[in-house]
Amino acid sequence: MSLHFLLTALVVVIAPGTGVIYTLAIGLGRGRRASLWAALGCTIGIVPHLLAATLGLAALLHTSALLFQAVKIAGVLYLLWLAWQALQTDGALSLRPDPSPEAGIRIARRGALINILNPKLSLFFLALLPPFLSGDPATATAEMIGLGSIFMALTFVVFALYGAFAAAARDRLLASRRAMRWLSRGFAAVFAGLAARLAVERAA
Repeated sequence: MSLHFLLTALVVVIAPGTGVIYTLAIGLGRGRRASLWAALGCTIGIVPHLLAATLGLAALLHTSALLFQAVKIAGVLYLLWLAWQALQTDGALSLRPDPSPEAGIRIARRGALINILNPKLSLFFLALLPPFLSGDPATATAEMIGLGSIFMALTFVVFALYGAFAAAARDRLLASRRAMRWLSRGFAAVFAGLAARLAVERAA
């Protein structure tokens, strides 16, 4: 593992994406503990894509237009559902001073689905990891899994920090009903925008 890989992975993880937005929304809406579950779910959602890239299944997704479209459509619909949830006063992503209790595993499951239903993630790993391999075919699989595991660890740590920041700002922001309303609309708009961006993605 090189410093170059660590810096590259860190830049990728820090860049705001769907998982970051979800973790921030959970941190603001439900607090720090819930945001840790969100970070864990988003991290677990990476596993299928890492395995796909390692086993070469990402190439199948890349070449099969039908498979790519099926996963993409599911991802778009899921993001639109999250946008709708952000607008509902009792939705999973609603911002309220006194949110109803929710099991951490459900929060994690939503976070995992965000990444699982992103067909570009497998192709991303297929492009990101190979340049940092030693070039020895005998150790390529182990190296892919090792680098992917480091990427996942960075994802969890960075997302947990994002969640902690959102949770720390929670009391101040949620004291204003107007701020709560605009934040909910903002999260809904972001998820809808991400859905629109995913909708125009192509396999190649």
